[in-house]
Amino acid sequence: MQQTTTDTRFVYEFSEGSREMRELLGGKGANIAEMTRILGADRVPAGFTITTGACVTYMQSGGEEVPGLDSQVDSALAALEERTGKRLGDRSDPLLVSVRSGARDSMPGMLETILNLGLGDAAVEGLAERTGNPRFAWDSYRRFVQMFGDVVRGIPSEKFESALRGARDAKGVEEDAGLDAEDLRELTATFLGIFSDEAGEEFPADPRVQLRQAIAAVFESWNGDRAVTYRRLNRIPDEWGTAVNVQQMVFGNKGETSGSGVAFSRDERTGEPTPSGDFLLDAQGEDVVAGIRTPEDLSALVGRMPEAHDELLEILRLLERHYRNMQDVEFTIEEGRLYLLQTRNAKRPAQAAVRFAHDAVEEGLLDLESALRTIDAGSLDALLHPVFDPDFEYKLLTRGVAASPGAAKGQIAFNAAEAIRRAEDGENVILVRSFTEADDVAGFHASHGILTAEGGKASHAALVARGMGRPCVAGASALAIDEAAGVVHIGEIELKAGDLIAIEGSSGSVTLDDVPLIDPEISEEFEAVLAWADGKRRLAVRANADTRADAAKARGFGAEGIGLCRTEHMFFGEDRTELVRGMFIAAERRRRAHLHAEDSGVDEDELRTTESEFVTALEHLGELQRADFEAIMEEMRGLPVTIRLLDPPLHEFLPLDHYQELVREAEGAGDEARIERARSEAEIVAELQEANPMLGMRGIRLAINFPEVYEMQVRAVIGAAAKSGRDGEPPILEIMLPLIAYEAELEILGERVKAVAEEAMREAGVEVSYSVGTMIELPRACLIAERIAEHAEFFSFGTNDLTQTTLGFSRDDVEGSFMPAYLESRIIDRSPFETLDLDGVGELVKAGVGNGRRAHPALQCGVCGEHGGDPDSIRFFNSNGIDYVSCSPFRVPIARIAAAQAAIDEGE
Repeated sequence: MQQTTTDTRFVYEFSEGSREMRELLGGKGANIAEMTRILGADRVPAGFTITTGACVTYMQSGGEEVPGLDSQVDSALAALEERTGKRLGDRSDPLLVSVRSGARDSMPGMLETILNLGLGDAAVEGLAERTGNPRFAWDSYRRFVQMFGDVVRGIPSEKFESALRGARDAKGVEEDAGLDAEDLRELTATFLGIFSDEAGEEFPADPRVQLRQAIAAVFESWNGDRAVTYRRLNRIPDEWGTAVNVQQMVFGNKGETSGSGVAFSRDERTGEPTPSGDFLLDAQGEDVVAGIRTPEDLSALVGRMPEAHDELLEILRLLERHYRNMQDVEFTIEEGRLYLLQTRNAKRPAQAAVRFAHDAVEEGLLDLESALRTIDAGSLDALLHPVFDPDFEYKLLTRGVAASPGAAKGQIAFNAAEAIRRAEDGENVILVRSFTEADDVAGFHASHGILTAEGGKASHAALVARGMGRPCVAGASALAIDEAAGVVHIGEIELKAGDLIAIEGSSGSVTLDDVPLIDPEISEEFEAVLAWADGKRRLAVRANADTRADAAKARGFGAEGIGLCRTEHMFFGEDRTELVRGMFIAAERRRRAHLHAEDSGVDEDELRTTESEFVTALEHLGELQRADFEAIMEEMRGLPVTIRLLDPPLHEFLPLDHYQELVREAEGAGDEARIERARSEAEIVAELQEANPMLGMRGIRLAINFPEVYEMQVRAVIGAAAKSGRDGEPPILEIMLPLIAYEAELEILGERVKAVAEEAMREAGVEVSYSVGTMIELPRACLIAERIAEHAEFFSFGTNDLTQTTLGFSRDDVEGSFMPAYLESRIIDRSPFETLDLDGVGELVKAGVGNGRRAHPALQCGVCGEHGGDPDSIRFFNSNGIDYVSCSPFRVPIARIAAAQAAIDEGE
């Protein structure tokens, strides 16, 4: 437990901090302090920050009072009162403050905020008299009661919202702005009644009590469900805690010369060098980000308040130059006066991240390496998301704000729980809400896209969607959503949960048509950034590809070869499945016939029949395999192509229920010959079933029992390479034997592969250059890699299976069984199938590389598991002797950027 005393410093005035103090002051506090330094106190409302250390101490003590914190807050508050000339709770001219969270890494909407703290029955009268604006005073008070009740006492916000709707209905107005001072006075009394009924006590009148309770509530929000979920999804450590920022209030709800908004130094969707954002007149900042009112575009501010607009744009330029990064700024205009409340590096989708990195180098704002570092490599997946087919004519249902790029289509879900359930059932989901809240974060993660009726580009929905790379259309005001009834109306059209809808987050389009989605083209800026990355990275990047189409896609994305071609994937399909099944059954019949012959004499007819069936099936499959290999090699001329020989769990090819169904069908037809054959096949398949097929007769074990299968594949590979060589530049051929546990397995099969390859080359009359290596996917193989390397020309670490066999986790089962509990209990932070388990699997990879190169110093080592496309795992591979990574074609650009970032970081 962190040791603290009353002498431990927990509070810093804004003027005492800087952006270098992010760990202590949180991102918001550090940036407010920095803004105070460069813009001046007249632009940034004064205040102080309570450190992340205070939150950590609070959590570790189980919510007990933090020693010395109250007295430090009192001292900082006294200094703030002296600076502003106002006192908290004063009856004539009260100081009002906001209490905001501020984690090290931005967690938009996940933690709590309270505005207008310091108001009470007496202070509100003083505020009304001092400002000469009773409506503003009572509007601020009713907002404070609602926020305090929600955040501090956990009173459902809907109870207050229901009363607010009732007040509007009684007045006959649609907007809150239609309520006058007396209406708001009565509404505040209603709110106070709701508070006392729900909390079981009167609303606290003492502003010091309000402040203490608000600070504790912000601390508590660190461990709220939505914050925990967000941290897990974004890999933010639980032990960091949040800072708390107490800042003098400025007011955007003072009429038509006031307002609040969010501005970006560049377009937050595309990265184009044009400021963008949203604002609302006569509103506080929470109105903008909550999405409960649809704001105006920032460009309209020039017509409303041109002087404030020009000042804002100049400050945006200044902040971007200072931070050397695209900025996201919250501002308030109080009676024409512009104030900056916070700035942060803008969360942005991949398109904007790439455009900014490119332009920042072109403009001289950043050097190439710094620009590459600004890109979240993992987010680049969103750049490869589909878009609406431009040649398809669809009927526009409605249009909203284009809030996050990309297109998605799927079944409507009206809440997060429904979205999660539908996604778990295998559906593509579009989350449709009036507006989203922080509690919806798990639903965002489960959904392919988000559609809201309210809000804009700075709403919670838009911000989180961009951060997650999800397409989002916000502020589609034509939507009338009745979540309780499970319907949404757009004019006369009624849609229910489960109905298909499609959205395009780059244009704001919404349609009911089943629009084809197509893969986007890589922009010139992205091509340039990828080229920069290629010049910096050490790791080569290959792709996992089993078809011509995948190979072409991989090469188009810049893959430097194929690191894994899974040949068992070529054995599925209408023209192949039955052929493969017949081959394995014939092979087993042949084995039994030979055993029978040894036991009780030779049945020549049975031997000839089974041999003929087996050979015929092999020859036919060999022809199909060769055609497949030829197509892939044609796409990969001059590049490495690693062919993994067959590695199937037999149950995938020989499903018992299929053969049992054949028996039932034969019995129903009454055909005795058919019945006999079906029963014989079902018996063979039943005997070949395994309790744990992933650890059964697959890979090299299959080849030891049925070596002819690998021989067929080698002939097909060599034949395809020979043709490729005759037609043009051949690929660099690598033949990989899977699931090696004993060096003798590789010695026996490796020699057999080479013998067959030499024979195939003689038959083809063409010399083919090739190498033979192995996939390292068992812990034992890592530990005895020195002996295995004596018979291998390359290693490829299959980290998917190595993770399964090291941890004893079944990748196919754990996600729906115990993995959620492990994540919830914080035994692990992320699934080890997403990011490499460094302490276990990572150490085995290191051992395998080191052991292998002791016997074979020039041994090439690659990674072909899914971790090859994960930026965090790539960082590890870059530092531990791996030569290349191989991943899905669509993750090749991610791997190229991540490998460059790893090399840059390691170089420093």
